[in-house]
Amino acid sequence: MSSNCSQPTGVGESVVLRHRFPDRLLHWSTAGCVFVLLGTGLLPVIGIRFEWVTIHWISGLVMSLLISLHIGRVVLRRRMLGIWFGLKDIDIVRSYLNKASSSILKPGKYSPAQKLMHLGVTLLTMTTILTGLLMMVRIDTPLWERNIYLLGDEVWGVVYVLHGLASLCLVTTIMLHIYFSLRPEKWMYLRSMVKGWVTAEELDRHHNKEKWAGD
Repeated sequence: MSSNCSQPTGVGESVVLRHRFPDRLLHWSTAGCVFVLLGTGLLPVIGIRFEWVTIHWISGLVMSLLISLHIGRVVLRRRMLGIWFGLKDIDIVRSYLNKASSSILKPGKYSPAQKLMHLGVTLLTMTTILTGLLMMVRIDTPLWERNIYLLGDEVWGVVYVLHGLASLCLVTTIMLHIYFSLRPEKWMYLRSMVKGWVTAEELDRHHNKEKWAGD
């Protein structure tokens, strides 16, 4: 958590930094790559024909570089565990489900639902990236000539199935992500991904300050 609450022009109350500008830039750049990849990969399947292969593999390489950069920044900042779902998150979920509980445990910077969403997107994205990089050896690019014999036919079949299945699951996951980010009670998180901050009142209402600082 930012040590000092800032008060930008036009904001009538103190605010707390949630996402730094480089993090927001990486998020939206990666989101753009994902939409280009899904569009170029799925539109031809439903009959919309265009020269999509080059756009698809270039976008895939760009997204791979962005994700590598993101992982590197998180490791260097020692924030790797802040977004991962763990035992403490199970306790938070139990506190919400236990009607007899006198107090609700508040999460740190990220709620259990956000952590699970991050985990799902991570698994699906890494699957598409790894299988996509393998599939790239089957096409000609300015960097290399294709090699269709790198793997056997059965193995290629598994690679293609995993790539397609992960892509379809990613579509559903992204739809859920967009749906929940547009719900009025979640606008604070959408705003924080655009402007970077939440208000101090929103932090007090939805999050634990001490845990937030640790994440």
